[in-house]
Amino acid sequence: MVLHRREVMAALGALAPLPVMAQGAAWPTRPIQMVVAFPPGGQADVTARPTAAALERVLGQAVPVVNRAGAGGIVGSASVARAAPDGYTALLALSSLAMLPESERIQGRTPAYTVEQFAPIARITADPTVMLVPASSPWRSVQDFVADAKKRPGAITFGSAGNYSTLHVAMAMLTGAADIDLLHVPFQGGGPALTALLSGTLDSLASGPGPALSHVKEGRLRALASWGRERIPGFEDVPTFIELGYSDVEFYIWTGLFLPLATPAPVQARMRDALRQVCEKDEGLKRALDAAGSPIAYQEGETFERFFREDSARLVRAVQRIGKVD
Repeated sequence: MVLHRREVMAALGALAPLPVMAQGAAWPTRPIQMVVAFPPGGQADVTARPTAAALERVLGQAVPVVNRAGAGGIVGSASVARAAPDGYTALLALSSLAMLPESERIQGRTPAYTVEQFAPIARITADPTVMLVPASSPWRSVQDFVADAKKRPGAITFGSAGNYSTLHVAMAMLTGAADIDLLHVPFQGGGPALTALLSGTLDSLASGPGPALSHVKEGRLRALASWGRERIPGFEDVPTFIELGYSDVEFYIWTGLFLPLATPAPVQARMRDALRQVCEKDEGLKRALDAAGSPIAYQEGETFERFFREDSARLVRAVQRIGKVD
């Protein structure tokens, strides 16, 4: 029997899924890149490094952390969205993952990626942000800070990881609720913004508790309040904005692991199993994140997907309230 070219191609197409499934069963057979879309030193990086080290012990392959910063997180996130869906490129993302495409639309640009291009694997941490000022500053409370800001509109600076980043949105919630005008100074990530605050070239910053904790303990920075519903372990003396009467000022920086959407289901399942195992059983990871002030808050499956959808919708609304940034 002679097969025409169209029939041959159809037959080959029918067989195509078999190698993918075989690869999924054998995965991983080589190192897995964990991309962080921000410079070293920020919340994503603080979570990524001990998590990658723990995954190496379970998966038996190297998991190098690759910092691919730019455009407030867009560059690194888009690179993973476009990566081969084979499980060898993962994204350790922040809650800003959903905000950035909306910010691009507001600015009149086509988004470099959309959240629909990712498969959510699991959430690792979920931390309220903390408002920081240099210890040398005159502000010893939020009341001091707000009163000064009202006297000097636009004179007090706050930093962020870029326009519409998590740190920008958190402070925007405060400025709206307190009716104050601060000068926004965007950086390429939370790490550089924190460095500027430590050097005294920046007046204030919303930060994840992990990167901030050691500096507060050493007396270099002062924490005025947190964006959580409850006080943060390690920051027990720091009131929440809700306690201070700002009922709508509530915000969290969470970290989660994502793969490109078309990654085979067996590979997604294997990565999720490995991440669950390290989050539940790896004492080294637990100690590292606890010491960083960012305890494990693991979610997976439908629970994480629902959380991701709901949180993304809330953050997109916040970005829309900020509007276009010149």
